[in-house]
Amino acid sequence: MKNRIITILLLFCCLLATTPISAKKWRAKHTVLIALDGWGAYSVSKGNIPHIKNLMEQGSYTLHKRCVFPSASAINWASMFMGVGTELHGYTKWGSKTPEIPSRVVNEHNISPTIFSIMREQYPNAEIGVLHEWEGIKYLVDTLALSHRGQAPSYDDYPEALCEMAETYIKDKKPALVAVCFDQLDHVGHKSGHDTQEYYNCLHTLDGYIGRIIQAIKDAGIWDDTIIMLTADHGGINKGHGGITLEEVEIPFIIAGKNIKQSGEFQESMMQFDTAATIAYVFRLEQPQVWTGRPMKQVFKK
Repeated sequence: MKNRIITILLLFCCLLATTPISAKKWRAKHTVLIALDGWGAYSVSKGNIPHIKNLMEQGSYTLHKRCVFPSASAINWASMFMGVGTELHGYTKWGSKTPEIPSRVVNEHNISPTIFSIMREQYPNAEIGVLHEWEGIKYLVDTLALSHRGQAPSYDDYPEALCEMAETYIKDKKPALVAVCFDQLDHVGHKSGHDTQEYYNCLHTLDGYIGRIIQAIKDAGIWDDTIIMLTADHGGINKGHGGITLEEVEIPFIIAGKNIKQSGEFQESMMQFDTAATIAYVFRLEQPQVWTGRPMKQVFKK
């Protein structure tokens, strides 16, 4: 009998050693990242964006987060997801599909480690999704690490498609982690110009989509255990981006929800690659050694 009890205890200890940390120890069970391509921080004070500003009031934010150079899309989406700068992930052009210089470290899928891949490695059963409009996103997220990826049809023909996809996915799957990447604002910036009435009209429309996604989180019954983050890949000036002006480089970062302080604007420096690190902090993930990103710990209650 004694030997049997010892055997059971040993098996139990082995099980504990191989079982990942319970999701109950996560700072929130769900994280929703919403990113707007081409959203310059300068626009926040000028925009008619009640849902975004409500999240700012409910949580913490900075309007001085900086993107990496060059201030263009693929480079910064990569840094947002991969936790490192251009020099380490190696994506150097607006539309890079593969790195122009070899990534310093790659994972088993031969891509620089992403927030999605380390989440998959450390929590194999987690529901992880990426929804996007711009096709270039799919080359930067490590699709093999995802439970679900969806690309919306042309927003010129179906402007609400991505929002509807996000609403459905959140209500049906209640993902642990989902990124929703809108491209429409960048398109308007290139066509009509940044800091124009057309730009602010589009930003107002996107604010409405964010409100709908928030409502979907509530309808799914997970709002009280969700952290929501809003950010961008880069800003813009006139009809372009890629340069070194603050209009192109400074972008918003807003965080609210479970275990987030209602502290308003924070003064600590934040870079694009800190986004991945902050998500990793929510789920208590061990960061890859190559990551240079630092979590914004100061915005968390615990």
